[in-house]
Amino acid sequence: MLNMDARKKLAIPTAPQDWQASPAKGVWRKPLEREGAETGLVTSIVKYEAGSRFSEHSHPYGEEIFVLEGTFSDENGDYPAGSYIRNPPESKHSPFSERGCVLFVKLNQFDKSDKATVRIETQTQPWLAGIGNLEVMPLHSFEVENVALVKWPKGERFQLHSHFGGEEILVLSGKFQDEYGQYPKYTWIRSPHLSQHFPFVEEDTIIYVKTGHLLSRF
Repeated sequence: MLNMDARKKLAIPTAPQDWQASPAKGVWRKPLEREGAETGLVTSIVKYEAGSRFSEHSHPYGEEIFVLEGTFSDENGDYPAGSYIRNPPESKHSPFSERGCVLFVKLNQFDKSDKATVRIETQTQPWLAGIGNLEVMPLHSFEVENVALVKWPKGERFQLHSHFGGEEILVLSGKFQDEYGQYPKYTWIRSPHLSQHFPFVEEDTIIYVKTGHLLSRF
């Protein structure tokens, strides 16, 4: 098991981490939280070398993907950088990448009742006005879970707030900050249920944010 205690705050800068081999040749990963060696709940950064592929496999409790770099593919289509993908529980596919890609992947973390298949190319979607000068792009909601991209303009500060059900962040660009530290691109942050912080940025920054989903792990 790795980083499975959701009561603990984590901030992992993934860029300097070493890649670890997966069962598929040419597919590498940086595990962030993992329940078992090849089963159960997993959150990781995954890299496909050009021409690599995974054999067909299923997702008992769903799969969530955000394409960070390159183009990810499966038998259903091609997903360029910025694509957000949700494969529902019991779905299956045979993923590959012709030119290589880097992904943020979450496995086996869906509610069984969340049956939505989601495909969003965020590079072509409009941003909506958020609180203050923030801009928001909603990606998915189910019961207490909410997923979105949030764009922070240079110098923006947010009020002190708490995270009901916890909060998870992946910094996609720029540098995110709060009173606990600085988080450069591709830093993964997990904050527990009812934790608080005072976030701000000094440069234009975009983050992936998921809230509410950690409540079931307390």
